[in-house]
Amino acid sequence: MTKLLLRWVLLAVSVIGASFVSQALGLGFDVRVHDTSEFLKLLLGVAVLSLLNATLGKIIKFLTLPLSCLTLGLFSLVVNAVILMIAASFKLGFEITGSGFQAFEAAFVASLLIAFINGVLGMFLPDDKDD
Repeated sequence: MTKLLLRWVLLAVSVIGASFVSQALGLGFDVRVHDTSEFLKLLLGVAVLSLLNATLGKIIKFLTLPLSCLTLGLFSLVVNAVILMIAASFKLGFEITGSGFQAFEAAFVASLLIAFINGVLGMFLPDDKDD
């Protein structure tokens, strides 16, 4: 249970980090965490993102499996960006500003950054092994 909570908080930190880098690049991925209530709202948004990625993301990836095979798996990055756009539309702690290709570009870069930062931070979590 504690490892789940740690991963949840690490994903929230990854979203905040991706927002900082996206804003430095001039992209429209914004996170508002100025006080505790906004951080709790961000945690709720991260939970929605995780739920969407675990349900809708898996279904879309299964349906687009032939296209993903043709692109050697790179199309899954597009699916991740679409899932992030859907989660950001709820405006639960993070949002994507802009419209059309600019919004997709921000979501694509943000999803790459979130995955990278989460992977790096996840290396510091202890394994489940009972030694």
